[in-house]
Amino acid sequence: MAEQRAYIGLGANEGDVIATLNAAVEALRALQASAVIAVSPFYRSAPIDAEGPDYTNAVVALDTSTEPYALLLALLDIELRLGRRRRDADAKLKSSRRVDLDLLLYGPLLMRSTPLTLPHPRMHERAFVLRPLLDVAPDIEMPGLGSASRLLGGLLDQRVERIDPSA
Repeated sequence: MAEQRAYIGLGANEGDVIATLNAAVEALRALQASAVIAVSPFYRSAPIDAEGPDYTNAVVALDTSTEPYALLLALLDIELRLGRRRRDADAKLKSSRRVDLDLLLYGPLLMRSTPLTLPHPRMHERAFVLRPLLDVAPDIEMPGLGSASRLLGGLLDQRVERIDPSA
């Protein structure tokens, strides 16, 4: 498969979130047939449709020749290795998460299947995704959605603050 630029959303709000997200980035660096191109700063945001404390989020730009479904499986494997526990899918609110890795975009691919939808559903409605995405891809146009910068401008009511992970 030809190499594509993929974007991975990282999030956590349980445990040592900075250490966990840094471990997730290192696990992404170790993926075969892939190279981490950029890692955004970390951001803190209030949960949306979720419970628990604030989340810490980031986005990783990854060049990969791994096909999308295999990449999704690799992300799920990283989550498991870092202590992610899947909970009741029928719950109205998402519960706290030790780690969450989402395949946000995979090149220009538009896809809708049971295990994978690209672009990731609702990413265009989440400032905690768009803000770090714009750090690693300032001019990105999302397939079928348009400019991430324009979309972020409509989400000014969502608190997203850059944090210093060493603090």
